Amino acid sequence: MSESFSSLVDTFKNVGVSRAYGPAMNIAGEEVIPVAVVSFGFGGGSSTEDAQTGGGSGGGGGGFVMPLGVYAKSPEGHMTFRPNTVVVLVALAPLVLAVGVSIRGILRTVRPRR
Repeated sequence: MSESFSSLVDTFKNVGVSRAYGPAMNIAGEEVIPVAVVSFGFGGGSSTEDAQTGGGSGGGGGGFVMPLGVYAKSPEGHMTFRPNTVVVLVALAPLVLAVGVSIRGILRTVRPRR
């Protein structure tokens, strides 16, 4: 178990900025660099008892990638960020819901009872 986990740690040791920013590509005369949020985690554990008496070991992991948008370099040399509108809308949905619930609560307390 410990050899497997250490090899897994060594594999993901250099993952970071290289996964958040993709390689530059040329699309329709513009140089674009994709940008994403990358998150992952791993864990493991083992028992001090041997396997015959009910001890054991295990592990697992997971992650996700959320594309945020691209940095685009125009032919004139200007670099701008172009967000992924779908991700922006999904990320703003909980905020809009929270603001709506807060406003509803404020209006209920301010409005006189009938």
